Amino acid sequence: MTKKIMIVDDDPAITKYLDTLFKDNGYETCIAKDGKNAFDTYKNENPDLITLDLEMPEEWGPRFFRKISKIKGFDIPVIVISGLTGIKYSIPKAAASFGKPFDPKEVLTKVAELLN
Repeated sequence: MTKKIMIVDDDPAITKYLDTLFKDNGYETCIAKDGKNAFDTYKNENPDLITLDLEMPEEWGPRFFRKISKIKGFDIPVIVISGLTGIKYSIPKAAASFGKPFDPKEVLTKVAELLN
């Protein structure tokens, strides 16, 4: 069964890049453009992993994470990908944190590790 990755980022260039990167490596994807939209996308798509930007319009990443982490049974790995400094401290329960720009090989290695 193909694993699904939800990409949460407001930058269309980043979402397109991650979408292509993940699909080219055998994953399905779904995209949310901000934390507010991400909650509905999460409920509708049932992803196996989430990549999450921190600074977005409407609702930013940490607030979205707090909301989904309160859902009973939530245990999906979250990888933070953000241009903000100190990102590893913004969501302490994140499975990994990468700054922008990121090394796609490192992201893919971490994704494979978390999904296998």
